[in-house]
Amino acid sequence: MARALRALARLMGWTCVVIGVFHVLLGNAAIPGAGSAGATVDSWGRFMGAAFTGYGLAWLWAARQRPVPARPVRWLAGVFLLGGAGRLLSLVVEGRPHWFQIALAVLELGLPPVFFRLADADERADRTDTRAVPAGQQAHGAAD
Repeated sequence: MARALRALARLMGWTCVVIGVFHVLLGNAAIPGAGSAGATVDSWGRFMGAAFTGYGLAWLWAARQRPVPARPVRWLAGVFLLGGAGRLLSLVVEGRPHWFQIALAVLELGLPPVFFRLADADERADRTDTRAVPAGQQAHGAAD
């Protein structure tokens, strides 16, 4: 489970970085159905792309820690879940968006429970590994 957490966190991080940079570079062209939305939406989309890039970098930071820290994983997953909740609110208030936005909402609502479940897997594995080391010997990774 610890390996799955690290792999999913890395995948989440790199995916968010790529999507964020894509939005910064392409503006409205990166948003299905927003091609003619105008300068205000373009400016907002590029700004949010930069924020999403930072969000992805936070995932990558978490994935590089030894062990992967549960608290930041839960917070980052919670932010993702909040994004999905925002999409649901938009669906109720504004109606059905482009089909791709629905697919994104499914991911944003479905992935956080996976991360919540896996959040402390690496910390648990690290505690288990540490307990198995005989007294007087250094645990693997303790000097890292």
